[in-house]
Amino acid sequence: MKQQLLLLEDVESLGKKGEVVTAKPGYIRNFLLPKRLAVIASPNTLRKQEKLKEERAKQAIIDQKESQELATQVESIIVETKAKVDPEGHMYGSVSAADIALLFQQQGLPVERKNLLLTRPIKETGVHKIPLKLKEGVTATCTLMIHPEGGPALHKGIEAVTAPLPTEEEAPSENNE
Repeated sequence: MKQQLLLLEDVESLGKKGEVVTAKPGYIRNFLLPKRLAVIASPNTLRKQEKLKEERAKQAIIDQKESQELATQVESIIVETKAKVDPEGHMYGSVSAADIALLFQQQGLPVERKNLLLTRPIKETGVHKIPLKLKEGVTATCTLMIHPEGGPALHKGIEAVTAPLPTEEEAPSENNE
């Protein structure tokens, strides 16, 4: 049987601070109550609800402002990384959301893996546009550039176009006698 709770903090898949929600007993007993994210809804605790909703509204304004600032920073930079490739230019591994989040954190931007809306890891070199969803529904798009690691694969296409044509002396003859 599900039980009603008053959330004291935002819980990602459940609700926001100040909301009355229902959850399964095991989730309540093992996660929400020990971490003090919620209390059992009773007449006494429901009086706190208005105060919690006011606090949540103030926090939402702050979170939205911070998210919009972060979105402009994310959209203004290009995140670059290198990946090992074989002679044909295929990547050996892939670039995951956790890898991209780490690249942002190295640049001092607080982007987490859960913010990146990446359906599957990237397995191709080049430029990729990746959507992000930040707090309070603010969205942004980041640019990721994956460079191939190693010289031959990087210039493979260019060498084929710019290589000089063989002269008649260098060209293999058709009648090998």
